[in-house]
Amino acid sequence: MADLSLPPLTVPTVPGPRDGADPAGAQHDERLSVPAWWWVAGLGPTLILAAEVHMGSPGVQAWLPYVVLVPLVVWLIARYGRMRVQVTEGELRVGQAHLPLDVVARAAAVPASAKRAALGRQLDPSAFVQHRSFVPTMVLLVLDDPDDPTPYWLLSTRHPQRLLGALRAGGVTVVDGAGSPA
Repeated sequence: MADLSLPPLTVPTVPGPRDGADPAGAQHDERLSVPAWWWVAGLGPTLILAAEVHMGSPGVQAWLPYVVLVPLVVWLIARYGRMRVQVTEGELRVGQAHLPLDVVARAAAVPASAKRAALGRQLDPSAFVQHRSFVPTMVLLVLDDPDDPTPYWLLSTRHPQRLLGALRAGGVTVVDGAGSPA
């Protein structure tokens, strides 16, 4: 009788951003997803509210809050936690915005202890800010573009040193807190 067994199946693996290599050539790729407790804090009260309406209303009105409120809260939390910070081939992408690295004069990390000051009185109203309250650290990018009135970008990142390393590899001068090259 002939052997009808199949050879072992081998699945080629494509390295992803977590493996250190991105097929699209990303030098830095980070998703600023919300913490897990946000899901509990958002869905818990929503389900309680929907249950209260369910107990007090007959018919269609009983299940309508589950159909409307729960997907709405899931959509809001998921949307807020989908911002990506990427450095790819001479360009920085933050959410929908993108910035060529050749217009960045210098970059620096903003530690958690200086975040409040950077977003408070020191914030220039014409700066581009992508802030996520659940991310403690930020990166400041000072621009040198005469055609753009934006003086700097201030963006949240969980891994400022990795982002600064990718920016340095792209030709951006990275400085420390005192303003000297890092």
